[in-house]
This record gives sequence, structure tokens and C-alpha cells, in this order.
Amino acid sequence: MEGPLRSERPRPHPSLRATFSRGEKEPTHSRLPRVHARLRRPQIITGDRMSDDAQRNTSLPLQGDAALIRAIGSFALTAAVMNIIVGGGIFRMPSALSAQMGAAAPLALVVGALAIIPIALCFAAIGSRAAATGGPYTYLGATFGSFAGFIAGALMWVSNVTSSAGVAAALSVQVANLQPFFAQPLPRAMLLTGVYATLFVLNAFGVKLGARAITTLAALKLTPLFLLAGIGLFFVDWGNVSFAIGDVPSLSALGAGMVLVIFAYSGMETALVPSGEVRDPSRSVPRATMVAILLVVVLYLSLQIVGQGVLGAQLATSGVPIADTAGALWSPGRMLLLLTACVSMTGFLLGNLLGSSRLLFALGRDGLLPHAYAKVSAKHRVPLLALATHAGLGLLLALGGSFDALALISGGAICLVYILVSIAAWRAQRMNLRERGEPFVLPGGPAIPLLAVAAMIAIVATLTSKEWLAIGIAMVVLVAVYGALKVLRTRLPMA
Repeated sequence: MEGPLRSERPRPHPSLRATFSRGEKEPTHSRLPRVHARLRRPQIITGDRMSDDAQRNTSLPLQGDAALIRAIGSFALTAAVMNIIVGGGIFRMPSALSAQMGAAAPLALVVGALAIIPIALCFAAIGSRAAATGGPYTYLGATFGSFAGFIAGALMWVSNVTSSAGVAAALSVQVANLQPFFAQPLPRAMLLTGVYATLFVLNAFGVKLGARAITTLAALKLTPLFLLAGIGLFFVDWGNVSFAIGDVPSLSALGAGMVLVIFAYSGMETALVPSGEVRDPSRSVPRATMVAILLVVVLYLSLQIVGQGVLGAQLATSGVPIADTAGALWSPGRMLLLLTACVSMTGFLLGNLLGSSRLLFALGRDGLLPHAYAKVSAKHRVPLLALATHAGLGLLLALGGSFDALALISGGAICLVYILVSIAAWRAQRMNLRERGEPFVLPGGPAIPLLAVAAMIAIVATLTSKEWLAIGIAMVVLVAVYGALKVLRTRLPMA
């Protein structure tokens, strides 16, 4: 029978360790959280390949991080981060932001960048120290224990599955605008089923194929967007664009705009979940995170300026602002950008499934979900049950939900995850937590995490009572699930 969490002496996770300078005594509080005693530990490997014995004996159980293949490099990880961030939000954000902020809409993107860059630095720092699969779940578990890790992981998965379903619902609307046949209930259901089935197959054939598909989709959707941003700047009427604080309609309008901007900037946390499959994570994670965020900030700001400078007041009422902006510059551009929107949303869904399935894998690996989630296929080394669970639930929510309703749940949950990760990044640096290679060190001590936390608190403070109620109910349910699983683990043997 397990005792209370605080009274247990934690044992290090098999794929993480804290290191200290020669002669320094390891403090008790710096130990990493233990894995459940009944959880069978995966075979530990050196380097990026499985041991020869594991490769020869395919009858051995394939489970844990040791069964995964480190096949994602810096370029593929950068593409994955951008692919997730530049999903469905950019194709709706310019008009919604313009309606909230008027000519000062670009100012919200600048303020949002000042908020998201410290978050990205915190992710880069802790992601270079904790390289096991799981993302924020692993980060919080390594610094504050299993309960904090579970809360972070569960909140993130709720955010991911609802954002996946919301973008899928938006994709069906986009396709229906191209082909009205898909606006009918049965064809729409068949479309969504086909999309999720294709995403499952692409991921089921291995992380290499999934990473290549993500890189390809990222190139297909980012190229037209960067071209529109670059060329469109030459046609901007700068009288429609303002960076003056005095042109902000109200403080509440700025708050609402910031929530929208942070939702549009979010996504790096999902792309970083498969860290157990990243080559040289201590270098790849910080490099990919910061390069991707900076490119996204430049892209989003440019697209907002071009949209306002070309369409003027009409931008606020446009249903497809990016496509309408392209059409105003070049008539065939509207159709091209509508197709780009479909590709972008599909790429987001693919990356979301890749990252979120590894989050379920990590929860199963550490005994917080049934251990079957930690097992991977013998041939391609991917967690099939985790893929099927996330894709199946995403499909069900997309069939019955809308983008706006699902985005509300996703956005609120992810802001809370960002607060937790920022705190964990500073604690990990103080603990000198590290695994592979020399980690990225946050400059200025606690200044960047404090700035990140303050920015997220300021943003969530603008949520309405209805939104806080939804988040509060989700938290109660998550704690109840954790408690139930903890009781079950004490009574039933792990499978």
C-alpha cells in the first residue's frame, strides 16, 4: 500500500536524472519523481539506438521511452512547432482581432509576442533538461512530483483534444465553402471520419513518416502565407494600421484580443511532447522552439498588417480574411489561400495527433493510465492505442461540436499549463536537472519565468465567470480521476 505522496522518498525516472558538480551533495528535494513501484521499467539504452538484444528479440515487450526511436532532428522539430502553431487560428484571427481592436490590432500581436517569447524561453530551458516523452507532464513531474505532472498532462490533453476537434470542425466548414456538398450532415461526418482515419494511418507507420508528412505540410501551407505577407507589404495603406496605445478602443478589448492572440500563438507545447524521439534534445529543443516562435511572430504580424492595409474596415467583417486579402491582390489568390487553409488545418491535426498520442503514452508509462498506453507496435514503434484514443475522441467531439465552443476549453486550459511550465522551468534550473548534453540556461535567473507567469495571469484574468466555471469543473474532474487511479493502483496489479 502506498503512503501519502509527500512522505515517499522519490526514485528517479529511468530516463531522467539530476546531476551536480563534483563533491556537491545531492539535496533531498532535488530528486526526480518516482515511477509507480509496480510499473515495469523499460530497458535503458545508451545513445539513440536500442540495444542489439532488443533489436534481435522482437518478442520482448515494447514499452517505455527505450522502445521509441530518436528520429526527429532540429529541422523537423522546428517544422513541427510551426506546423502546430500555424494551424487554423491564423485563418480566422485577422478579422476577429480587427473587430476587437480596430486599426490598433497589430499592437495586440506585439504585446502577445512579448508574452509568448518568455513562455517559449521557459519551454526551451526545461525541454533541454527533461528529454523524456511527455512534454509539460514530464516537466512538472520531474520538478514537483507525480500529482503536479498529472494535472499538467491532463490539462494539456484536454486542451489538445478539444483544439483538435475544434480545428477539424472548422476544416469541415472550409471544405464546405469549396464544395457545398460537404455541408450536409452525412457527407460532413464521412469527411471528418476520413480525415482522422488518414491522420491515424500516417502516424501509425512510424514517427519518421509522421515527421516527414508534417514537414511537407508545413512547407505547403507556409510558403503561400510568407509570400502573401512579403508581397502584400508593398500594397499596404498605412493609414489603416496603427501601433498607438491611444487607438486601443478599451482595456477589455485589449484583453479579449490578447486571449485570441495567445490562442493563435499556442502549440509549441504539443510539438515538444515527443521529446523521447528527438535527436540531441538539449540542442534541438531550444533551437527549434525559439526559431519557430520568432518566425511565427513575424508571419502573424505581417499578415495582420497586410490584411488591414489592403482591406481596411472590410477586414473586420470578412469570414475568410486571409483568402480575401489574397483575392484583393490577385483574383486566383483567394482560391489558393482557401486550399492553403485546408492544408494548414490538416497539418495542425497531424501534428496534434503525433504530440498528443505521446502524452497519453507518457501517462501510461508512469502508471497514471492503463499500462497498455505505454506499449508500442513491434514494427514501427508507435503507441497505437494512444493514437486511436486521441483520434477517436477528437472525431466524436468534432462531429457534435463547433470551433468556438471547443476553443474556449482549449484556450483556458493551455494558459494554466503555461503558468505551470514557467514555474517548473525555474525550479529545474535551480535543481540543475539535466539528461543529455549541456542544457539551455535561462538568463536573468527568475526574471523570465516571473514575467511569463505574470503575463498569463493577466490574460486569464480577462476570462468571464462562465469560462472560469468550465475550467473549475474540468479541474475537479481531473483531480477525481487522479484519485481514482491512485486507489486502483493500490488494489489491482498492473497489467
